[in-house]
Amino acid sequence: MFGPFERAVAGRYLRARRGERFVSVIAIFSLVGIALGVATLIIVMAVMNGFQADLMGRILGLNGDLTIYGQGRTISQYEDVTRKVRSVPGVVSATPLVEGQVLLSAGAYNSGGMVHGLTPQGLKDLKAVSSSIIAGSLDDFGPDDSIVVGVTMAERAGLGIGSGLTLVSPDGAATAFGTVPRVRRYRVVAIFDAGVNDYNSSVVFLPMHAAQIYFQMPNKATQIQVMTKDAEHVRPVTLAIEDAVGDPGLRVLDWTNANNALFGAVQVEQNVMFLILTLIILVAAFNVISSLIMMVKDKTADIAVLRTIGASRGAIMRIFLMCGAFVGVTGTVAGTALGVVFCMNIERIRQLLQKLTGTNLFNPEVYYLEHLPAKLVWGQVAEVIVMALGLSLLATLYPSWRAAKTDPVEALRHE
Repeated sequence: MFGPFERAVAGRYLRARRGERFVSVIAIFSLVGIALGVATLIIVMAVMNGFQADLMGRILGLNGDLTIYGQGRTISQYEDVTRKVRSVPGVVSATPLVEGQVLLSAGAYNSGGMVHGLTPQGLKDLKAVSSSIIAGSLDDFGPDDSIVVGVTMAERAGLGIGSGLTLVSPDGAATAFGTVPRVRRYRVVAIFDAGVNDYNSSVVFLPMHAAQIYFQMPNKATQIQVMTKDAEHVRPVTLAIEDAVGDPGLRVLDWTNANNALFGAVQVEQNVMFLILTLIILVAAFNVISSLIMMVKDKTADIAVLRTIGASRGAIMRIFLMCGAFVGVTGTVAGTALGVVFCMNIERIRQLLQKLTGTNLFNPEVYYLEHLPAKLVWGQVAEVIVMALGLSLLATLYPSWRAAKTDPVEALRHE
């Protein structure tokens, strides 16, 4: 398609000579603009993908892929229900638990929190917690006075292994003087860091028997958390569990319904960011148009000479197409390489910037996660590359067509 003559002329035009520096500088800025646009788009999309994947993994890892709970009541025959759920194909685990809200108190520290009552084996099966124990051991979790707390709560309340944490529930015993709050003190046996600041600061774990006693739910559970083999296709498992349980008083709620607003908002934000950042590449493409138009104006006499010695209009058009394509392809390749390298080292870059600036760029108390995630989806990278190349090549069409339409007689009339 592009002959050696056209490649030689295009290469000569791309090499700036004295008196042509300005056009070359504009072409360089166009190349840099495309590279930065492509890199920025790849980085932002990777961060959004990483945030969504990390958020989904942590939420599902802490709360299960789906939950079974009673509508306005507790689950009395939870062992039978759990057995039925475990027999459903696609179910990895089913863990009954007792959940309740309390006031957590330790010295001057007072804060609302959530109690999860689990069996020792159930807590070990909760990998998001059992695999992130930073102090103590889950082997000590079992006696009715034991409790497991998050690292953020431990830091704020000054708790350590063996420290006491008091739970206060307003749902206490009724007396002649009013309702007396239920108060019980527990001993910290382990501290976890689940990687989610809200979870670390507000959730504590009690042995299930102790939680049943504290909340006055003998042999009852408030819900059953279920983990599946494929969280992204949880709906068929949800329907199978509903059929297996066969109790209209129990509701099965999977993560797609429980967190659809959150993940929907993340998806909308990702799409909007893609459209907004595409404008950066579009602006760079307009720079390619301007630089090529200036090049065509500057090379008008050269184009006329080439036409007079036999160069066709198609050859002239291909010459300037190659000039513009070189800027677009080079900028796209450079931007892709920059974006991929940046994404693969984004956490190291964040830590380096934090050391240089002395500021926390990703505060876990403000953001939902404790690190800056990035997940490269190569399909999206390919989409960015195709879009950048397409815009760059489209930007070369009009200037190239104008060059091909140059009349050699009019161009040389005043030479």
